[in-house]
Amino acid sequence: MRRVMMGLLAVATLAGAGSPQAANRAGPKPGTVRVRLVTSEGPILLALDARHAPKTTQNFLEYVDDGRFDGTDFYRASRQKSSPTTGFIQAGIRTDARRILPPFPLETTAQTGIKHGDATISMARGMNPASAGGNFFITVGPAPAMDARAGYPGYAAFGHVVAGMDVVKRILAKPTGGGMDAFKDQMILKRVALVSARRLDGVAKPTGLPRAWLIKTRPDRAK
Repeated sequence: MRRVMMGLLAVATLAGAGSPQAANRAGPKPGTVRVRLVTSEGPILLALDARHAPKTTQNFLEYVDDGRFDGTDFYRASRQKSSPTTGFIQAGIRTDARRILPPFPLETTAQTGIKHGDATISMARGMNPASAGGNFFITVGPAPAMDARAGYPGYAAFGHVVAGMDVVKRILAKPTGGGMDAFKDQMILKRVALVSARRLDGVAKPTGLPRAWLIKTRPDRAK
């Protein structure tokens, strides 16, 4: 009986190790900053690699510390046609000029050594390599095509998911449609809210820049 109880205890311990609560208690590894995303589908815990991707991590944390991600969405689910359970999900401010911060130089995977493996968080960008800012994506399955190579700068990976990949996969499976060009048929049809993003390590350092999205316009006065 004692052996059975010990076995059950071991199983329970292993099961709890992968939960967000257990990841929160474990504390960060040196050179990492943890950020907790609260979504309408559940929490996602990130570990950002401030040691190898300092500029990209700093940019992301500025959005977090200012609350610029709060109230935005996970709006894109890009699934591989040959393997629909893999791909990436994308979130952030889209083109909301009220929330955007100045762009910064691209930290390529060749510079940082952080590759686009499974559960990687990376910055979305436009055609200009230095256009990354307030939008990011999380991979489901490896995505080596997003790494830098000769003649192609790739994307700026800067951390990984510590807990909550079940939430990420659930978002990836959402019905999609609409969109144009690279986004065609990839826009999530029913809103998945990014309720809040908070750092769990260190002290928040807001930029002090205006938070125009919080300013509510007054309705016209009745005549």
